[in-house]
Amino acid sequence: MALTDKDPHNLRETLRVMRLSAQAAKRKQRGKSIKRIENEIDRIRETAQAREDARRKH
Repeated sequence: MALTDKDPHNLRETLRVMRLSAQAAKRKQRGKSIKRIENEIDRIRETAQAREDARRKH
């Protein structure tokens, strides 16, 4: 279930992206790479968007 009608993410995905963003901020502050976390966030967003596109197509 999406938070809004225009949001492709469900609640679990939204919370996961928020948690990963917080981790990325901490790592960036310490001067560490956040590329892996950014890739994971992108993967979650792409999966959610693909699911919503398929739902709208039907």
